[in-house]
Amino acid sequence: MSNSDSATDAPDADGSGTADIAADPVDDATDSVTVYSDYVCPFCYLGRQSLAQYREARSEPLAVDWHPFDLRAGKRNPDGSIDHEADDGKDEDYYAQARENVRRLKEQYGVEMAQEIATDVDSLPAQVVSVHVKETAPEAWPSFDEAVFEALWQDGRDIGDREVLADLAADVEGLDADAVETALGDDDLRERVTGLFDAARERGITGVPTFAFDGHAARGAVPPEQLERLVEGA
Repeated sequence: MSNSDSATDAPDADGSGTADIAADPVDDATDSVTVYSDYVCPFCYLGRQSLAQYREARSEPLAVDWHPFDLRAGKRNPDGSIDHEADDGKDEDYYAQARENVRRLKEQYGVEMAQEIATDVDSLPAQVVSVHVKETAPEAWPSFDEAVFEALWQDGRDIGDREVLADLAADVEGLDADAVETALGDDDLRERVTGLFDAARERGITGVPTFAFDGHAARGAVPPEQLERLVEGA
């Protein structure tokens, strides 16, 4: 097992594409890396820690284009709810190996986590709100994005709960709790977010995190030096 979450048993993706959402605003950034991720993926959280370390070490700013991905797509009912009894091919051995990999990467990146796996959490509400924030308050999006990751993986909160999301939004400068109700009440937005999930798969993304830059990609919570090779060696 790699240090990534896969939607299927397909081989690692090497495709990439330009995200459909505006880049993380970084003053004077000339480069931008696309990150395909799902908030419920522990390797996406760990991969963001690696990316943060790489960005901090860079002499030039690096912007981030976030593209949402739905790890639960194969288990969703027509109404969008999750059928937790559906067989997604991930057995106890899969999750045991995943936990071992999470523990290894936690130590490697010096990260504390409240939990190693979050199989009962639905990230769809968080992703819908995150897209809304990205589109309507892009300056606030990096802080909201970080808050969602930390709420789940640092504090063990349920980011599928709209009250939790409202609390997070209220604590982000430039946002308020109303942004959550606006986003979650927008059926057209939810449909567009589902379209973004489909677009990722059409580009060959089968697992997350996937980092894409200039036609090249790296999949998994890869170390900062591999991200450096991806971006600066392209």
